[in-house]
Amino acid sequence: MALQLVTLKPQPQSPLSPIKKNPLHTHKFNSANFASRSRLTAAVSASVPGVSWEEQIPPNALRRKRDSTWRGGFSLGVDLGLSRTGLAISKGFSIRPLTVLELRGQKLELRLLDIAEKQEVDEFIVGLPKSSDGKETLQSNKVRSVAGRLAVRAAERGWRVYLQDEHGTSSEAVDHMIAMGLTRSARQGRIDAYAAVKVLERYFSHSGQGIELVLPKQAELQDKLSRGPPKDVDFFPE
Repeated sequence: MALQLVTLKPQPQSPLSPIKKNPLHTHKFNSANFASRSRLTAAVSASVPGVSWEEQIPPNALRRKRDSTWRGGFSLGVDLGLSRTGLAISKGFSIRPLTVLELRGQKLELRLLDIAEKQEVDEFIVGLPKSSDGKETLQSNKVRSVAGRLAVRAAERGWRVYLQDEHGTSSEAVDHMIAMGLTRSARQGRIDAYAAVKVLERYFSHSGQGIELVLPKQAELQDKLSRGPPKDVDFFPE
């Protein structure tokens, strides 16, 4: 499995303050070259020396593939648009549309965190726009910026943010809604949420292959990601 790590340069602001700059650095991992990944991991984190980030904090899709009886680890699909953001939730093997938000900036980021907490989510799967030839677009840069700020906030709670190629998910969502018998008017207010469903479906169908982990540069936040969120006693009884 190939996994990309996106590291964020440290920001002087507090974790819950707006972050204006968010330059990203991408580190690509190849599952066939464990030794190389281990050396890079040791350079960016000393939380578990010699173990790659992929092994330390695997995405839920990979956890499910490895262990069919694995429970917990809910995922929030996010389809970021210019004015609306569609959300979908995955709990177990069920994926369903959740809601559409008409928020931007810090208000959107804080609302996403609030929804994640209420839905007991520990990872965000954010759709990354790409063209038909696989290249990123101007909208991709905007999505990366939002995902970067969200990753810093989420890491404070031990939650992860991933980027998933979303090319074609909007048209797939429309086809799905038409097949459901929804009218044009009914589709207009819900298409973003169904697009988020398609983002999650693609993520799980590929077992997380090809996603990017958005990794904060700060060592303390990397450590929180390694430890993960506090365990729920309902899923992990003592």
